[in-house]
Amino acid sequence: MELRAEEITSVIRKEIADYQDQLKMESVGTVLQVGDCVARVYGLEQCKSAELLEFEGGVYGIALNLEEDSVGAVLLGEANHVKEGQIVRGTGQIISVPVGDGMLGRVVNPLGQPIDGKGPIMTEKVRPIEYNAPSVVARQPVKEPLQTGIKAIDSMIPIGRGQRELIIGDRQTGKTAICIDTIINQKSEYDAGKPVYCIYVAIGQKQSTVLRVVETLEKYDAMKYTIIVAANASDPAPMQYIAPYAGCAMGEEFRDTGRHALIIYDDLWKHAVAYRQVSLLLRRPPGREAFPGDIFNLHSRLLERAAKLSDKYGGGSLTALPIVETQAGDFSAYIPTNVISITDGQIYLQSDLFYAGVRPAINAGLSVSRVGGNAQNKAMKKVAGSLRLDLAQYRELEAFTKFGSELDKSTQAQLNRGQRLIEILKQGQYEPVPVENQIAIIFVAGQGMLDDIPVERVKAFEKEFLQYLLQRHGQLMETLRTKKELTSEIAEGLKAACEAFKKEFA
Repeated sequence: MELRAEEITSVIRKEIADYQDQLKMESVGTVLQVGDCVARVYGLEQCKSAELLEFEGGVYGIALNLEEDSVGAVLLGEANHVKEGQIVRGTGQIISVPVGDGMLGRVVNPLGQPIDGKGPIMTEKVRPIEYNAPSVVARQPVKEPLQTGIKAIDSMIPIGRGQRELIIGDRQTGKTAICIDTIINQKSEYDAGKPVYCIYVAIGQKQSTVLRVVETLEKYDAMKYTIIVAANASDPAPMQYIAPYAGCAMGEEFRDTGRHALIIYDDLWKHAVAYRQVSLLLRRPPGREAFPGDIFNLHSRLLERAAKLSDKYGGGSLTALPIVETQAGDFSAYIPTNVISITDGQIYLQSDLFYAGVRPAINAGLSVSRVGGNAQNKAMKKVAGSLRLDLAQYRELEAFTKFGSELDKSTQAQLNRGQRLIEILKQGQYEPVPVENQIAIIFVAGQGMLDDIPVERVKAFEKEFLQYLLQRHGQLMETLRTKKELTSEIAEGLKAACEAFKKEFA
């Protein structure tokens, strides 16, 4: 009798196990309706949120809406191949992308597939595109500078490794140019054996624009430490939606292995529009500006993944430079205010400055870095403190002088100083400046040593003075670069060099 009970128990257990295996194997559904890159699927009881679904004809999709009697999925390929009544299979996996060093130098789509015609990518590692951000315990304060090579940013709006700094402005004001310059500037770090790996995510850009970015990076030999993730304007909205998450997963691989990475999202306005399109097609209720209610979560869960990890976790970092395009300078719109509140500061580019010939067209009053001097070396911190104040005073006085009142000597001197500071902060595209050169020229300008140089000759003076320092005072500049402190000896040396050069320049 006991044996009979044991046999019955084992048979029941075997049947339950077989049934559970069958359930896992048979996670299937049927397409109820399809259109505009969205499919509604009946069945798939085992389906998870953001699970990868396999449709007939080799098309994949992502489960986004988990409803009582159906699943709303977005398609990652041609919707023409998907028909009503077709079978859909759940893969049981959250959508993942290939990661690792094999991705460097390549242009890929948001699924990690190469689109540059250079053959398959040699990497076996994969990561899910959606992943929890590091906890507070796993992080450390942002204190290591990420040099952009742009004088106005490195001096007044410094960016640290692990920071999230928004770049905001109207179209055609130089937002992407700042990011490309930052990537090019990392070449010196790469050559020194301390690389900052860069990921450029193009969302909704024209193919020709992405191609121009690739050609620029190849020209300056920067592609060897860069990955480009391209979801072009011609790609379906779901591909544009997953692009930044895919790029972030690639960057996290470097961060979690104790290395440093920089990711650029160009731009999150187009990303939000792609997500709005997907959400409205899935019949989610619209809110402000027709965006769904979870649009804040869309960007916050992406940008929170940028972090500087503590030494216990390897000390790696992922720095994010999201770009948001504004319409006619309206940075109080829904998406710009959302992203401003998520990030650790913003660089605001102004059309008026751009058209007035101030390049990069950074508005120093509206731009801010909430990390501040923690992300600067001591020498830059010392010379940049007075720079911001001098510029702010200049802007106030410049507005005052438009009334046509007579100026006293000290006010005239401040205006002269401000004009020259504006000139030295102007910079050509794809011309990043080493940090020691930035410190040298900002120091002599801040000390008033350029006040007697005509404004129109300041740029020529800067170029020739930096060459003079390199040729005649190489040891002084090397000390400044390695010590990263503006000692009294270095300060006196720079003053003496400037006085000597001014005689030759005159």
